[in-house]
Amino acid sequence: MKKIRSIATLLSAVALCSPLLASAHDHCNREPTITFIEMQTPNLVLNASGQVVVNGNLTLKGKLKIPNSCDERHTHGGKPAVLVLHGSSGVDLRGDFYAEALNDVGIATLEIDLWEARGVGVTTTRPALPALTYGDAFTALRFLSNTKGINPSRIGVLGFSWGGVLSMASATQNVATAMGGNLRFKAHAANYPVCFAYNNGAIPNSAFGTPAGNPLTGAPIMIQIGSNDDYDRANAAGDGTGKCLSLRDSLPAAERSIVSVVRYEGAYHGWDRLMVPTKVYDPFGHLGADRYDTYARVELRPDVKKAYQSLDRVVKFFNRNL
Repeated sequence: MKKIRSIATLLSAVALCSPLLASAHDHCNREPTITFIEMQTPNLVLNASGQVVVNGNLTLKGKLKIPNSCDERHTHGGKPAVLVLHGSSGVDLRGDFYAEALNDVGIATLEIDLWEARGVGVTTTRPALPALTYGDAFTALRFLSNTKGINPSRIGVLGFSWGGVLSMASATQNVATAMGGNLRFKAHAANYPVCFAYNNGAIPNSAFGTPAGNPLTGAPIMIQIGSNDDYDRANAAGDGTGKCLSLRDSLPAAERSIVSVVRYEGAYHGWDRLMVPTKVYDPFGHLGADRYDTYARVELRPDVKKAYQSLDRVVKFFNRNL
């Protein structure tokens, strides 16, 4: 296995897709064209020294939705697009919830499945660190950049939890250069991206911003976070938004100006996951304290009103910045 210096060249060579199923329309209607695609992405793993290295390739699958040509609002030079990145629970209702709203305003979407490629939940568990999936975001970005009808200079990324971590990491120069070469996302939306983990000496590859030696690319970033988020607070008395706010405030003025934090009072982690409430164990829960606790401590509680507020903000954010 070779140590990573830059995998941009590798990504360029392997980001090839194979259409599995397409739905084409001969007349004008509101339904997007849906294609299920495959692409090869580097399999990033940790070696014995804790370094990220490439160990072959993985087949990354996704669902591409391109709005029909009836919508003329985003046709000049190709349509804008948003890459959708799921959370630790895998692809769920959140992806389509946001994708449908984005498609309705003429923005294409691509949701990829990070876990299916790795057999998570079948033969293995979630990767040890989000950094091991950074390459997937740029594999998908390269695919979108080469997709007919998509404007390569107008591609954003939206992520939930684990995917939110990827969305923010891809907004940093070091990660973008190593994983994508000259490729950059135009805008980044991150829902509850576990902000305590950034610039955390206990977590490798977590540097965010110029003070940490990893400047931002300059693309706008929107973080959405709930006050009751059990990842970013130590206990029920804590404020789950504090870590995201302090992360933004730690940045120099120029970088701080492109990072916005939206606070949802009373919202838990995954408030826009409109599914049955649940509690899960996660070693990153409660500022990492759950690494030493076997109890299910992270609460995922949906909030319909806040979910639609979040949806509205995400659509407006990408409409404004793509």
